[in-house]
Order: sequence, then C-alpha cells, then structure tokens
Amino acid sequence: MSTAVEETLVIVKPDGVARNLTGEILRRIEAKGYQIVDMRMLQPSRELLAAHYAEHEGKPFYEPLIEFMESGQVVVVRVAGNRVIEGFRSLAGTTDPTAAAPGTIRGDLGRDWGVAVQQNLVHGSDAPESAARELALWFS
Repeated sequence: MSTAVEETLVIVKPDGVARNLTGEILRRIEAKGYQIVDMRMLQPSRELLAAHYAEHEGKPFYEPLIEFMESGQVVVVRVAGNRVIEGFRSLAGTTDPTAAAPGTIRGDLGRDWGVAVQQNLVHGSDAPESAARELALWFS
C-alpha cells in the first residue's frame, strides 16, 4: 500500500452549488480526513470545459454535459491525502445518484431529475494522470 500523498480535483457542479450543498460536500471531504489545499468558485468558460471533457467530444452526452456545466457557478477544489483519488470517488458514489449507495454524496444528496444529462453534484478525477491534467487546467 502506498503512503505517498496524492492530489485530486473535485468539482462541485452547478446543481450542487445551486442547491447550497457546497458546505456539506466540503464537510464530508474534511471528515474523511482529506486536506483542502486550494479552492475557488467560478463560472466556467466553454473553452475550459471543452478542454476538461475533451475525451468525450463527439459522444451523445457531450453537448448536454457542456451546457449543464456552463449553466451556473462551480466550486473547484484541490484535495490532498493518501489514496485521495480512490477515496473521493468512493465518497462520491456511483455516477447515477439513484443507484449510489446511502452514505455517499450522490446517494444521500443526489437524485434523478429527468433531464438530458445526469446532474450528480460532483466530479472527481479518476486517475493520477487525469488529476494532474485537470488540476493544471483549473488551477493554472
């Protein structure tokens, strides 16, 4: 087991910000024992979102996802800790909030709103390489 400290990107998406869940999401991150290293609230540009979601370009959900992420402010957070990438993704729960386990962010706070793209409150990097790329985009 690795003891190296990792960093990851967490985004509280527009639905989480609009529903005033940012504080609760940050509380859960800190309660897990992770450190918030940097944080900012912003209205993401289409260019930034296109770079962030570049691997999904051309997929059917790409445009609705970009539109959703452009629809309001987000909170981007640089989070550090041992195995934080894996740990935050577990804390977030599965992508579909209806199927996410109770006790997870999406399981406790999310639901299906019947819209074109899943509004699931948070994003977390899925690997060290994507975390490095995403952190460089959002915290440059």
